[in-house]
Amino acid sequence: MNKGFLHTIALIGMLLFATGCSNFQKILKSNNVDEKYKAALQYYEKGDYYRANQLFEQVLPLMTGRPEAEQAKFYFANTYFQQKDYLLSAFHFKSFYDTYQRSPLAEQALFMQAKSLYNQSPGYEQDQSSTLTAIEALQEFQVRYPQSELTKEANAMIDALNMKLDKKAYDNAKLYYQIRYYRSAVVAFNNFIKEHASSPYSEEAAYLRLDAQYRFAQESVPAKQQERYMEALDYYQTFVDQYPDSKFKRSAEQVYDNALAELEKVKKQNQANS
Repeated sequence: MNKGFLHTIALIGMLLFATGCSNFQKILKSNNVDEKYKAALQYYEKGDYYRANQLFEQVLPLMTGRPEAEQAKFYFANTYFQQKDYLLSAFHFKSFYDTYQRSPLAEQALFMQAKSLYNQSPGYEQDQSSTLTAIEALQEFQVRYPQSELTKEANAMIDALNMKLDKKAYDNAKLYYQIRYYRSAVVAFNNFIKEHASSPYSEEAAYLRLDAQYRFAQESVPAKQQERYMEALDYYQTFVDQYPDSKFKRSAEQVYDNALAELEKVKKQNQANS
């Protein structure tokens, strides 16, 4: 293939692009609502959501009361979603739902609002306020449409968001352990286990709570050690009852043996001092 042919192809492509841009600008400046709406639909069907969005934005205020307005408003919201502008797509899908609650598209709109919020949820290491908002929106969808075919997808998104919250809460608790704030670690692991009982991190959290309690007892003043070693033994018993085949079982047994040995020493010392 010679260079001249490639140059011709490139030139034709540039001319077509320029012509397309020129036609779009002409339609954009037009006062003909029907022409703009028709063009918006054509761009939308082609997947050119940016241009479709601009045209829908112009014609929607002029289509109030027309039967086409309902579809146009839904498509307008979806142009934002397709461009990954989830903040605006969530807003406009919710606006559609509030305006057309009896529409055949209402269920899809409420779901897409929740999905937009789901896509806005940040990584687990960041603030999770928007994750909680997304979960609430998905749950609201399930309440309003309990028989929806979209329930399975909604459940999957809720599970993924809850996993993110689990990871955030677990890492927060584990941080206290890593920086050797063992008393705070025990409190944080207790809260995590209580609030995230079904989490995949619960087993490790239960083991680390045991180890943190043992280390906390070691660092305590003599008058508090007996009580705190005994609490470590209780945590061990809870751990083995809940996770009899845990991969942390051997390590937990070692912590238990150490705590028991230390407890016997403390008891003897207390007897000697009494």
